[in-house]
Amino acid sequence: MEYKKTTWRIIEHEPSKGAWNMAVDEAILESVIKQDALPTLRLYAWEPACLSLGLAQPFAEVDLPALEARRWDLVRRPTGGRAILHTDELTYAVIAPQNEPRVKGGVLESYLRLSQALLQVLRLLGLDPEANEKSTGNTPGKPNPVCFEVPSNYEITVSGLKLIGSAQARRNEGVLQHGALPLQGDLTRIVSVLSFANEQEREQAKTRLLAHATTVERELGHAPNWADAATAFQSAFSQVLNLDLEPGELTNQEMSRANQLIESKYSHPSWTERI
Repeated sequence: MEYKKTTWRIIEHEPSKGAWNMAVDEAILESVIKQDALPTLRLYAWEPACLSLGLAQPFAEVDLPALEARRWDLVRRPTGGRAILHTDELTYAVIAPQNEPRVKGGVLESYLRLSQALLQVLRLLGLDPEANEKSTGNTPGKPNPVCFEVPSNYEITVSGLKLIGSAQARRNEGVLQHGALPLQGDLTRIVSVLSFANEQEREQAKTRLLAHATTVERELGHAPNWADAATAFQSAFSQVLNLDLEPGELTNQEMSRANQLIESKYSHPSWTERI
């Protein structure tokens, strides 16, 4: 599909706490809806490692003592899906008005358009990816708390293994899609901080996860650093979506709103433990 060239803002952020990262995404979404900011591609990371829950995921699926023992962070996303452990990765967020041609239409339509840029990111990193178009879902009777174990519509796979998981939220006239590209490390670390009936089930979950998901390092034999991955994102989104990406920062209004959202929502038990 051909797009008319347009300007988006690109923001690259230093690794930050989970509540801050989610609050910033939402603050930008509000700003974009009000046309106070350009559509935005945001690239970021997490420090410390953070377990994020999907919007409707039960809080009981977290092994809180194990999480606290590791001094990992916890946050609930404004988007759906299952748990992700954010570490050794690049996270992207696309935030745009619903009438932006690259995200207009239904959820799957916009996923498909943005997936073309995500596929090109991986090609630039030296991989041969595919957009998975089959939603496999959970095993009947066994709800799956781990996001990266199961590919779903238009998530990105390499050699049949899930590599980029994305989720989307729509509010009023705005779209937020964010997702994670694991660069390196042990994907099974997430299993250590989720609740299972017994250790046998935990070990089985690790085995399933490695059979269904991968990292860039596992596929290439080496991992790009975060900056190189960010460059690939910028190049791919510019090329595929015909964008002029203008480097920017948060506005004062976005910064203020993000701080409000941290206090009132993303670091508050009423949100994190809502289900």
